[in-house]
Amino acid sequence: MAKKYTSKINRIRTFALSLIFIGFVIMYVGIFFRTSPFWMTFFMLLGLLSIVASTVVYFWIGMLSTRAVQVVCPNCEKPTKMLGRVDMCMHCKEPLTLDPALEGKEFNESYNRKHK
Repeated sequence: MAKKYTSKINRIRTFALSLIFIGFVIMYVGIFFRTSPFWMTFFMLLGLLSIVASTVVYFWIGMLSTRAVQVVCPNCEKPTKMLGRVDMCMHCKEPLTLDPALEGKEFNESYNRKHK
């Protein structure tokens, strides 16, 4: 089974959204400890930290998104943002590259890593 690739920006946004839901679940676990104020407070604060971390990640990806290169996808002809040398279209999952040396090669996220 082939690995499913997605746009880096969408992947980070999905991670931030999952942090919010994980925070809510952690807070709900705290409700089961109503008889113990320490554990209830612990789980509530842990859930709050998860939600605050999500806010930080959303802010970070927003700042990163403003510096991303905007290109028009040749497949769906919609504007999309690219991070790195290779990325996927946010709309149609078409592999995109800005490096002429990588055109025609099979998509691989390792092209974004710096080789020593």
